[in-house]
Amino acid sequence: MENKVALVTGASSGIGRATALAMAEKGASVVAVGRNEGDLGTLRDEARDLKGAIRVHLADITEVSQVDRLVSETVQHLSQIDILVNAAGIIKTGSIESTTLDDWDKMMSINVRSMFYVMQKCVPHLEKTKGNIVNISSVTGTRAFPGVLAYCVSKAATDQLTRCSALDLAPKGIRVNAVNPGVVVTNLHKRGGMSDADYDLFLENAKKTHPLGRAGEAREVADLICFLASEKAGWITGATYAIDGGRAETCAR
Repeated sequence: MENKVALVTGASSGIGRATALAMAEKGASVVAVGRNEGDLGTLRDEARDLKGAIRVHLADITEVSQVDRLVSETVQHLSQIDILVNAAGIIKTGSIESTTLDDWDKMMSINVRSMFYVMQKCVPHLEKTKGNIVNISSVTGTRAFPGVLAYCVSKAATDQLTRCSALDLAPKGIRVNAVNPGVVVTNLHKRGGMSDADYDLFLENAKKTHPLGRAGEAREVADLICFLASEKAGWITGATYAIDGGRAETCAR
């Protein structure tokens, strides 16, 4: 990661935050993008003694003009982009009957549309560095779960976006991969409306739904992202990696 420039969206919390710190620990210059100014400031302070550095960038990546500014300022200040990690995402509950059109549009906008546009804007710069992209998907991209219909669809789209763009960008020397976590201890579900009490029950239930008997930690996912973004994964592209304690292998019985 030394001398590499990594752009990480969704870096205010969760997997994005853990990834920004992990890459900075390994010597990368990280542009941490998020919508929570306070959380980004805390992240920057935490990274002050690391081998690399974290530069925070407050932005709403659903806004085209803000994405344009994010990419142009990253290149202006750091000269290049070697790695793009798309970790921004939201979740809302709802079935085919109860999901509102507004919730559907918000999840597609943040989880898919913004990811596509950030990728598109970064391609010319990644081509120059023979860089790579890692997208954060979910076990819900490969398996169906009740009560989170739009989220599942958005993550299935993320997987296909990853595979299709990997083929498109391979001739340019750009690799594109994704990780598909199971339940990971983050603020994702609470921000999606789950109460503290329900979230505690949700994590307790994860001990039963994941064969390895527990929910995952954000740093565990970040370590896989760092591997996929490194030269050690130089012959891997178009892959969607399960990191879910075995959850994708289970079935109802």
